This record gives sequence, structure tokens and C-alpha cells, in this order.
Amino acid sequence: MSVLEIRDLHVTVETDAGTTPILNGVSLVIRTGETHAIMGPNGSGKSTLAYTIAGHPKYTVTGGTITLDGEDVLAMTVDERARAGLFLAMQYPVEIPGVTVTNFLRTAKTAVDGEAPAIRSWSKDVKQAMKNLRMDPKFAQRNVNEGFSGGEKKRHEILQLELLQPKIAVLDETDSGLDVDALKIVSEGVNRAKEATDLGVLLITHYTRILRYIKPDFVHVLVKGRVAEEGGPELADRLEEEGYDRYLEGESESAADAEGDPAFAEPA
Repeated sequence: MSVLEIRDLHVTVETDAGTTPILNGVSLVIRTGETHAIMGPNGSGKSTLAYTIAGHPKYTVTGGTITLDGEDVLAMTVDERARAGLFLAMQYPVEIPGVTVTNFLRTAKTAVDGEAPAIRSWSKDVKQAMKNLRMDPKFAQRNVNEGFSGGEKKRHEILQLELLQPKIAVLDETDSGLDVDALKIVSEGVNRAKEATDLGVLLITHYTRILRYIKPDFVHVLVKGRVAEEGGPELADRLEEEGYDRYLEGESESAADAEGDPAFAEPA
């Protein structure tokens, strides 16, 4: 069993207004085989948490720790975190012109495992994973995310998840921009990966619709950079009915949406 442990995490980001605190003492423990849902309003720090775990240089950790199986994640480079077993499915996957999906996947698998996969078995695995995700085989020869629709980009993220087989996956609003059919397909991919490898999942979402297909063991409500409440799946159902207003009563709205990298910002 692997354990990702986040203790009293404080994170800031530089904005036009200066240094802005985003996370203000977040503590979580995610074990393999568990699914944790992180929910909360815009600007609560959800994406900041995801990118900090992955090692995005925009975010500065000013306090607290992140460990994976007792090893200091914050001391690792981004590639070392991937090799240690961490995976991030981005909310807004970027295009990589000139790099085909086939080359990208094989290069990533080689980097994570430390050796190239056997071509015959690897090709079989890629084809089967793409078939499971209802991806046209022609996508294998296209450049990574170039000209992909939003749903195609998200399927490609889950394709990576299934093939790279990490210990802990952070899924940053994987449901955003997906229609019902694509949501089901992507969710099935996450569930397959979990069943195959005992994957631990940290699922970030605004809404409960993806939780109908990916059942959480734990739900955490993040508000103003802090965990405001924790519970089981029933907490998500309550949030669906009540929203986040009760967490925001008496709070200033001045700390609006400082989280997230503009490079990944959703277009207006």
C-alpha cells in the first residue's frame, strides 16, 4: 500500500497584487485503493493543490509537508514525482506540436519505468486502452492534443493514466467540458485503472455528476484554502442540494479566483 500524506500545507502565488496566499493549512491522507473527492467553490484552492502536488513552479510552498510513502515529495523534481508514482490529469491539457501520441506515450512510459516497454506487448496495450476509451486509432499518429476537442483531450489524459499505472492520480476537474457519453467513458477508464492497479485517486470537481460514476470513499470541502468539512459520499449529496453558501457566510469575496495558471485558464 502507498500513502500520499499532506500535512498543514501552505502555498502562495505571485499575482499583480503581490504575494497571495492560496492554501492555508491543508491536511489530507490518500491511500492506494481509496477515492477522495475534493469539492469547493471557485477560488478555493483546488487546482493550486493539484499543481503543488505535481510540482508546478508557479506555486511556492511556505509551510507544511507532502510525502509519498515517507519520501519528501517537495524535494523531488517534477519527473522524480512521476517516477515515484504521482500522476496529474490536467484540467486544461496543453498541445505539444510535433510530438505524436504514440511517441509521447512510449517516451513517458520509458521515463517512468526506467526502461522501454517491449514493443509488441506495448502496442497491444495501447490499442486496447484506446479501444476501451472509444478513441479512433488514428489519434495515435496525431500530435498530442493538437486539434483535439475537449472530450478527446480528457480521454487522452485517462489513456495516459491507464498505461503509466501510477500509485496516486490527481484528477483536476476531469469532468469539465464533457457531455454525458464522454463523462461515462472517462469515468470507466478511471475505474478500470483503479481495479487493475489499486490506484489511489484524488478527484477534484465542482459538481457531483462525475461522482455518480466514480464513487468516492471520502469527500473533502475546500473553502478559502482550508478543508472546511469532511465526510463520506453523503456529503457530496448534501452539497448538491445546498451548495456552498453556508461555508461562505460572513466571508469576504475579495480573495476571488487567484488559483490556477493562466496558461490553463478556461476561455471566456
